[in-house]
Amino acid sequence: MTEKKATSGRGQRDLRVRVKTAKGRKLSSTLWLERQLNDPYVARAKREGYRGRAAYKIQELDDRYGFLKPGARVVDLGCAPGGWCQVAVPRVNALGDNPKKPQGRVIGVDLQEVAPIPGAEIHQLDFLSEGADDQVKAWLGGRADVVMSDMAPSASGHKPTDHLRIVALVEAALDFAFDVLEDDGTFVAKVLAGGAENTMQALLKRNFRKVANVKPPASRSDSSEKFVVAMGYRGRQIAAEGQDEDGDNDAG
Repeated sequence: MTEKKATSGRGQRDLRVRVKTAKGRKLSSTLWLERQLNDPYVARAKREGYRGRAAYKIQELDDRYGFLKPGARVVDLGCAPGGWCQVAVPRVNALGDNPKKPQGRVIGVDLQEVAPIPGAEIHQLDFLSEGADDQVKAWLGGRADVVMSDMAPSASGHKPTDHLRIVALVEAALDFAFDVLEDDGTFVAKVLAGGAENTMQALLKRNFRKVANVKPPASRSDSSEKFVVAMGYRGRQIAAEGQDEDGDNDAG
């Protein structure tokens, strides 16, 4: 059961939904429900047809960094419920009927079943299972311009364990990105409050021209999440330079 509580200030009247504790419902569940009902991003997502407030996180990141370009090939790991794909589809597919305009591609992958999203290819797959990255590459049929990951483990309630789990997911997504990204490609992933781990941060800075750790406005202020945005993939160039150096050394 819910009720609206009126508060006033500076001549304005604000209505906030209060959730009464129900029998059998934990206090944490009541507080979560109350937060959802009063979250402006949740209300906005319902009005605008997005499947969740997370859509605005990737929207805000792309507004700032501009990686979802017309014609881009995008892989969305951990895509459920589909908000990131919903944002990506119109941004990588130029509007209008002109066939000469670049048309992109969006592939979403998640452990859960995800309802179809117009313009996106959705696949159900455990990305951490053996051979999963090869399967995604087969669906892609080439290289990607953007690899983005909103993958998150089920919370155990034990912070050190949850930390290790999310680091493992980011590392798996990054390994995949290194394998499939096109030159100058972009990697976007949810990380923890401190940003990417030190070792991972160094790896990102070596392989990308620009690396930023960002908390978009749509991310709740009390959330520990941040997002790493790594742009200008140069890993293939580095690998080629390394091969040349090895060749020179062998010849000498």
